[in-house]
Amino acid sequence: MTNFFLHAKRRPNLLNHDTGDFVMSIKLQQNRIKANFWITPSLYGIVAFVLATISTFLDRYLTAHKQWLKLVPSVFLTDKELAHTILSSVSNSLLTMTTITFSSVLVVLTTFVGQFSPRTIQNFNTDAKTQRVLGTFIGGYVYVLVVLIQVRSNQVSNTFIVPSLAIVVAFICLGMFVFLIHHVINWIKVGNLISNIAKKTMITIEERRLEQQKTPESKNEIHLDFGSKKTIQIKSIKQGYIQYIELKHLTTLASKLNVIVKLEKAPGEYVEADTPLLTVINHNQTLEHEKFLHCLFITNDQESIQDVKLGIQKLSEIALRAISPAINDPETAINCIEQLTQVFIKLGKSYSSSPYYCDEAGRIRVMLEKPSFMDYLYKAFYQIRHYGKEDVSVMSAVIKALTVIAETNRSAIKNDVWVFSSYIVEGLQKEEWLKMDKEFLNQLLKNLAKACEKKGASMLIE
Repeated sequence: MTNFFLHAKRRPNLLNHDTGDFVMSIKLQQNRIKANFWITPSLYGIVAFVLATISTFLDRYLTAHKQWLKLVPSVFLTDKELAHTILSSVSNSLLTMTTITFSSVLVVLTTFVGQFSPRTIQNFNTDAKTQRVLGTFIGGYVYVLVVLIQVRSNQVSNTFIVPSLAIVVAFICLGMFVFLIHHVINWIKVGNLISNIAKKTMITIEERRLEQQKTPESKNEIHLDFGSKKTIQIKSIKQGYIQYIELKHLTTLASKLNVIVKLEKAPGEYVEADTPLLTVINHNQTLEHEKFLHCLFITNDQESIQDVKLGIQKLSEIALRAISPAINDPETAINCIEQLTQVFIKLGKSYSSSPYYCDEAGRIRVMLEKPSFMDYLYKAFYQIRHYGKEDVSVMSAVIKALTVIAETNRSAIKNDVWVFSSYIVEGLQKEEWLKMDKEFLNQLLKNLAKACEKKGASMLIE
């Protein structure tokens, strides 16, 4: 969070709409807040401190006005000694529950690293429910401590109401503790984790599709010769992963300056300092490199805000861990392949190979080369094919996945699936299959040929 404020100070003109500068992506900032595990609990602690102060003033106000104090049932009133006893017990209990909560979180993180993939930790860390539970415990502990300090004898009255409020806070924390146990158990279930990763990846695909819709393809100039025009390269000033690219704002900036920008690196790629990030052509003026660099956000962590491949990689890694000899759980691998199928169905329906992003006038302003659909298929299945080539259940799941992807998509996607399936069959040909396994796989390959609309063509295992 400190780095963010320092970064904001270095560019004070971000809020100047007249100069065309832009406010940092709200989505990116939300993701950064979620990724920092301490921000939400800290906010809850601050709110708890304010509520504790208000409760103390309310307590003193009621005790100073006897007519209002009579409206409070006597069962909620305590003396100083009982108040100290209650608050001390509640504070100790909340501290114990907070400690157990952190221990549970560490157990989940260890499980994710050991059994699934180190990259799946982000999915749990950014989960709002986990952070809210921790925030509730920390907020409750802060509330009770502040109230405990304020409980002291005074000249007006020796009766207090705040211990009853502290008990209510303890009940809320107890309910959240039960919820946390249920939540952690659900997260440890590999099926829920896989489903969560697949849903987030499909959300990323949908957002990329909407970005493409906002900048339709130009029908005029579709071939840009960067070698015949004056160009300038803008290089990175830091190292890390390209976490997010503000394509909309980059297009607006390019339109305002009447230039064309080619992105040399895609979201998710790792760059070093002085690595070329952008190439600007058709410029006839002095360009401020910082304005263009503000459109790219580079961090040390790789996250799937715009990187579809990262979500696919997570599912593939979980499948690889499952089919490893140490775990030997092909059913989990099959579950991952089924979720990958859903991702590719979504990707195939919204996939566009156009690298162009245009301004409102339809002129090309930004170029971003995209992976082909074949590249996505290869990224998802090449390791699964290599390490699961001897398991008929895993390979049959891959063929079924390709069949469903072909059945639910247009002809261009069907052709890509058919070409990629030849790579899968090439690997299967090298294995020595038993007769029944060979017949089973060949039947699936026939169904795949039918789904790809390849009549008379087939790729069978001999």
